[in-house]
Amino acid sequence: MEAPPFFKHGPSPLARFAFFAFLSLVLMALDAHQNTLNTLRQILSVAVAPLQRLANAPAEMIGRTGGFFVTQAHMQNENAALVQRQLLLSAQLQRMQAMQAENAYLRRMLGVQQQRGERMVAAEIVYAGRDPFSQKIIVDKGSNHNVKAGQPAIDDVGVVGQVTRVYPFSSEITLLIDKDQALPVEIVRNGARAIAFGHGQDGTLELPFMAANADIQNGDILVTSGIDGVYPAGLPVAVVSKIERNSAFAKITCVPSAGVSRHKQLLILIGEPRQPALAGQAGMNEADGGKAGASHPRRN
Repeated sequence: MEAPPFFKHGPSPLARFAFFAFLSLVLMALDAHQNTLNTLRQILSVAVAPLQRLANAPAEMIGRTGGFFVTQAHMQNENAALVQRQLLLSAQLQRMQAMQAENAYLRRMLGVQQQRGERMVAAEIVYAGRDPFSQKIIVDKGSNHNVKAGQPAIDDVGVVGQVTRVYPFSSEITLLIDKDQALPVEIVRNGARAIAFGHGQDGTLELPFMAANADIQNGDILVTSGIDGVYPAGLPVAVVSKIERNSAFAKITCVPSAGVSRHKQLLILIGEPRQPALAGQAGMNEADGGKAGASHPRRN
């Protein structure tokens, strides 16, 4: 008896190749004409899909990781560029707002000059005084611009101070809040007169020597009375902010209406407006001129 073979021998490889090639051609022909393998194709695609995902997972992971770092770097660069642009636009906006505010302030000062009709000189604040115990500023207009000591300085709201020292190309202005300044004022509501003194460092004014029962209230507006001959009457000076009636005299604190902390320009009142020649005087001058011409006939 012979031992069974270790491997079973079937058809030859050539026969198997021919069989499967023929089967493939038949299936391809049937699928092309009758679409018979569509169901089988769908079943196989569902079965193979997890294997395809698993095979593509490493490549997708590498691509996503690289894309994440590239996108993050791009976003960081874009964010830095946007932040820099925002800062630039913010600075430009602030400069534009400052220019608009300064333009509006200059328009208001021009309106004050036209309304009052007095001769004024526009000056710009150069710097503040060096003495910390006094409230003084230096402006860029001096004696060459007809500025003299004692002339008042105003802004678009009211009185700022008084010229106390003059140089050829600059002047020193002592502010109302300086402790050495005094200004005759009157209350708009009832016409009562008083003297306003600068308080010094806290930027306020006070009305000393007023009786405790004086007719004055919080919110009263103080204007120049004009009796000193320096400040024209009717210029806004301050607003009453606090009243203490604890003794025979009231302690009255006022907040200045104008100020130099908001703007760099002001006006200096240098004199009364120039009056035009009257028509009668002009006629008399013409008549005199005519008489003079008649008394001296023209020679041929």
